[in-house]
Amino acid sequence: MTMRPSAVRLVMLVVPSLVTIGALSATAGVALALQERTIRTATTDRVLEVASSLAELPEVREAVAAARPAGTPDDLTDAAGLAPVTAVLQPIAELVGEAAGVYYVVITDDEGVRITHPLASERGVQVETANASVLAGETFVGTEVGASGPSLRAKVPVRDASGEPIGMVAVGVLESQIASELDEALSALRPWAIGALVIATLAGSVVTAVVERRFRRLDVIAAEHAQMRRTTAALREQSHEFRTRLHVIHGLVSRGQGPEALGYIEDIVPVRRAEGEFETSGDGRADDRPIAAATMRAVQAELLDLGAQARFDLDLASDLDEGLVSVVTNLCRNAAEAGATVVSCALRTEGERVIGSVEDDGPGVDPSVAGRIFTPGFSSKHDASGFGRGLGLDVVRRIVTARGGSIEVGASTLGGARFTFDLAVAR
Repeated sequence: MTMRPSAVRLVMLVVPSLVTIGALSATAGVALALQERTIRTATTDRVLEVASSLAELPEVREAVAAARPAGTPDDLTDAAGLAPVTAVLQPIAELVGEAAGVYYVVITDDEGVRITHPLASERGVQVETANASVLAGETFVGTEVGASGPSLRAKVPVRDASGEPIGMVAVGVLESQIASELDEALSALRPWAIGALVIATLAGSVVTAVVERRFRRLDVIAAEHAQMRRTTAALREQSHEFRTRLHVIHGLVSRGQGPEALGYIEDIVPVRRAEGEFETSGDGRADDRPIAAATMRAVQAELLDLGAQARFDLDLASDLDEGLVSVVTNLCRNAAEAGATVVSCALRTEGERVIGSVEDDGPGVDPSVAGRIFTPGFSSKHDASGFGRGLGLDVVRRIVTARGGSIEVGASTLGGARFTFDLAVAR
């Protein structure tokens, strides 16, 4: 059936317009993403700068030092006990918060009890989020959920004249405020996008059917390329996990612990065994934590190939499970690939939780990207393949959160990065 000339003209007018709308939408999406990144980076720098400056003020140091005797870890002080110090610091916090355009400025004593807060009801109350590392002298930058809701925040220790941490300053901007700034940026972009759409639609009416077919072919190629990237990324992630498991199995077998190796394999892929097969001998196992021992050997061998040394300090009630093996190996490998020469891993069992840390002497994590390092594909390391290498930290985040835990990144006493995490003991 032959199309009428009017139908052909309509197709030639409409199809280029649709292609133009799609191209403009993609451009607007890229511009919006860049704008969001700019806003978030600027906000991160702002809260960190405000917190650092406020923590160094002599008035803040003196007031926080005066609040130290008011309470102990076993007998926290309350708003009444902190009232004299609050009277000094609350006006400063409000003035700084208003001038810097942040939502809140919170100052705490050495037990994390709030001296200042925008809400009077929150003063004299211990902060909910984990702050042990900050009160121990480390700086934290990231997104947490507190009494005021999700916020991008920076936490900086307050130190006395000798340099000992005696409290902290937390400065935050609500995620809803960041979203509002993004909406304003979108509103400013909309008139330009509409104007460009009108002009492009008029110009697109003269595009021929050949150009239209070429556009369609380019769309197919782009979709195939995107699918290839997703497939490659998935295969690389599986390769990471498979290599780790092979190292563990090799370590178990090389130690003559065949039954333990089979048990580890069956944890990954259940295998039906004949009754009585691979029973433990009467002599017992040579090592009551064979997977932990094999994992340490595997990690040390892999890091030696990368020019780094791995140190372990394990105080566990039971052997490592598959999830902990993945967390430890990915964090250690990530540290070595980032340029560390010494990587230290510590694990301990506390009740029904496993508490762990991996720290190194590498270049550390830039605070401006600390909130994004656990996203799929993110990496600060050069990747010649172009497909992205940021898989290990995403794997760690998913394992930890799936077991009801959390993970944070900060500065290490070794000079590099320190990842601290906790998760439930495997059942």
